[in-house]
Amino acid sequence: MTPIKDRSGRSLSSSEVTRKVVNRIYNYFLDIELMLLRWIGHIPLHRVRHLAYQLAGLRMGKDSTIHMFANFFQPKNIEIGTDTIIGNNAFLDGRAPLIIGNHTDIAAEVLIYNSEHDINDENFQARENAVEIGDYVFIGPRAIILPGVKVGRGTIVAAGAVVTKDVQDFAIVGGVPAKVIGERKLKDPRYILGRARLFQ
Repeated sequence: MTPIKDRSGRSLSSSEVTRKVVNRIYNYFLDIELMLLRWIGHIPLHRVRHLAYQLAGLRMGKDSTIHMFANFFQPKNIEIGTDTIIGNNAFLDGRAPLIIGNHTDIAAEVLIYNSEHDINDENFQARENAVEIGDYVFIGPRAIILPGVKVGRGTIVAAGAVVTKDVQDFAIVGGVPAKVIGERKLKDPRYILGRARLFQ
């Protein structure tokens, strides 16, 4: 019998073949789930979208909202606190745990990744690292948060910033890669973001 080989031409054992087949089938179902969530993201009713996201495993606290057109990977690994707003067209990556705190405002088109390719791996394999975003954080439009980053309490991330490493509490960061450009004066935030706008 001719041995089965992977894309790199390496012969696979029967257990490796079985694991790859099961993984492929699982990923087909995941792709269907993500496609359905993408379609649901076009529905201009918060409650309908939130119900679908929660059925997919995403955990979201009271009075939190995700605006339209959001995209996900592995929503079952995403946890969002209370009174948090995620802007339209956001990308939330749950391939590793993604934890977003309370009273946090994430603007439109923010991309949060927790998986990236290892450019030095001979098979270009992915590496996954959890991302944690604290309470009372503001992340400006089109900012990118990369794998393994912890964004501290009260942090401000400027629009378009690319955050590649941890950010201390109450720091203001901006640029590519993001660097500290200031410090937030409000050290004991207690505000409530409030109701999400209708039909967004």
